[in-house]
Amino acid sequence: MKRRTVIGGLGAAVAVPAIATFVNNEAMAGSESSSSSASSGALVFDKDAYTELTTTITTDAGDRSVTYHFYKAITYVTNPVDEKYQSLNVSVPVEIDGTAVDATRAPILFANAVGGYMPSSVADATGIGGGGMTGAPGGAAPSASASASASGEVASGGNAQVDQQGEMVSNAKLGLAAGYVVVEPGARGRTLVDSSGTYYGTAPAAIVDLKAAVRYLRFNKGRIPGDTDRIVSSGTSAGGALSALLGASGDSPLYAEYLTELGAADASDAIFASGDWCPITDLEHADMAYEWNWGANKLSSGSLVDQTVSKDLSTAFTEYQASLKLRARGFGALTARNLDDYLLETYLRPAATKYLDSLSESARSTYLAANTFITWSGGKATFTWADFLTHVGARKKDTPAFDAFDLSAGENNLFGTGTTQARHFTLYSLRHEGSSSARLDSDLPEKLTLMNPMPFIAKRNPSRAKHWWIRVGTKDSDTSLSVVGNLAASLEQLGDDVNALMYWDSGHGANDDAADFITWIAKVTGYKTSTK
Repeated sequence: MKRRTVIGGLGAAVAVPAIATFVNNEAMAGSESSSSSASSGALVFDKDAYTELTTTITTDAGDRSVTYHFYKAITYVTNPVDEKYQSLNVSVPVEIDGTAVDATRAPILFANAVGGYMPSSVADATGIGGGGMTGAPGGAAPSASASASASGEVASGGNAQVDQQGEMVSNAKLGLAAGYVVVEPGARGRTLVDSSGTYYGTAPAAIVDLKAAVRYLRFNKGRIPGDTDRIVSSGTSAGGALSALLGASGDSPLYAEYLTELGAADASDAIFASGDWCPITDLEHADMAYEWNWGANKLSSGSLVDQTVSKDLSTAFTEYQASLKLRARGFGALTARNLDDYLLETYLRPAATKYLDSLSESARSTYLAANTFITWSGGKATFTWADFLTHVGARKKDTPAFDAFDLSAGENNLFGTGTTQARHFTLYSLRHEGSSSARLDSDLPEKLTLMNPMPFIAKRNPSRAKHWWIRVGTKDSDTSLSVVGNLAASLEQLGDDVNALMYWDSGHGANDDAADFITWIAKVTGYKTSTK
C-alpha cells in the first residue's frame, strides 16, 4: 500500500553530510598502494605515441586550421574495470593557421562528455571532439547532433551544447583552436552491467574515474604537454555536475579507497578551475528544489503534478535552504522566502536585459510586444517571479523529478548497487512507497556525499578549485534554477572567483558565450599563446 509521508524535519537532515577532514595531497604522496605500479612506468605518458591530424575549427573570429598531435585511448589506471571507458584522449596543438605553436605550458582543458550520468567513452574517437555517449535507454548511442531537440535545446540526458542559433558547440575544439592542450576523458556510467547482472558504473564510479584521469595527468607533469597545475574542467548537465564536483572535492581522502582499487596514479586530483553548464547536482535535495521552483508549472500535457507531493517537497526545501546558511549582499540570509527575489535580481533580469539590449530596436519592440510581462525602462528589464514562471511554461519533469516513486528516473539507477538496478535515495520517496519508518541503505549517505559538491564547499575544502564558470538557460527546467544559484552563492561566500550567469530564453545544454569561456581560461590561468 502506498502512503503519503510528510517530511518535515528531513529537509536539512542530509544537507551537509559529515565528511572526513581534508588533507594536503603532498602529505599523501607515497601513501597509496597505487604508487608502486605508477612508479614502475605503467602510467608514464608516451610522448611519441601520437598521430598528427589537421582539422578546421569554426570560431567567432573565423575558421582556424589546426594541426595537432592526437594521443588516443590512453588507459589512465593500472587496474581498470573497463578500459573502453577508463581511458582518455589528448590533443596538443602544434600549428594554428600555419604558425607553429608551443603548448608546453598551455592550460589543459579537461572536457568530459558525460550526459545523464551514463557511460562516456573516447576509445573509438578518430580526432578531437569525437567522444560520444553510450548506454542510452534502448541501447542507442545518440550522436552529438541527435542530442538537440526540435526546440534547439539539448534533450534531457544529452551531453551536447548548443548556442543561441541552435548550432552545436564544442568547448574541446574551441580550446584547441585557442592553443590549449585538450584532454577528453572517458568514464563509467550508471547503465553499465556485466554478464552476471552487476552494475559497475553506478555512483560514485564516474567521479572516481574523472579523478583518476586528473591524477594521471598530474603524475605525468613534465612529460605530458600542457601545464598540469592549470587544469580547467568542463561539462554539461550530469557532466556539468561532475565538473563542479571535481572542482569542489579536490584531494578529498573520501575517494582514496576507490582510487587505490583502480590503481590510480599517486598524485593530486585537484584542478585549477571548473566550467559547469546546467549542472544536475545536489541530487538528494533536487526534488525539493524542483518543486520550490517549478511546482506551479503544468506538464506539457497541460495537467498539474500531484500538488500534495509537490507542496510536501517544496516545504522541505525551506528547511534545506536555511541549513546552507548562505548570505548575499543586499539580501542577507538567502532563504526559501527571498531566493526568488535573489534569482530575479542576480540572474534573471540581467539575463533578459542583456538579451534585449543585443537586439535591434525593431526586434526588441517585437519581442516586448509578444512578452508584455516585461517592463523595459532605462535600458533594464523588470518582471515578477510569477510572470517569469508563466513565461517558461511547461515543466519537463513530473514529481518527484529525480527520486521517482516507481524508480524510473536515471538518478534511481545512478544509486543502484550490485545487481539492483535502481534504488530510492531520499527518505521521502522511500517512505512514500513503503514503511514510514524505512531507512536508506547504509551505503547511500556516503555515496550521496561523494556525488555532491555542496558538502565539500560547506567544509571549505582547501584543495578546491578557486575559479568557477557557471551557466544555465532560464528556460531549463531539467532541474531547479536554485541549484546554480546556491552553487554560485556558496562559492562566492568562500571568496572564490565566480563567473556565473543565466542565458535568457535558452534551454538545457545552452552555451551562448562559448568564446568568452575560452578567453576566461586564458585570463584566470594567465596564459598567452606561445608561438615557435
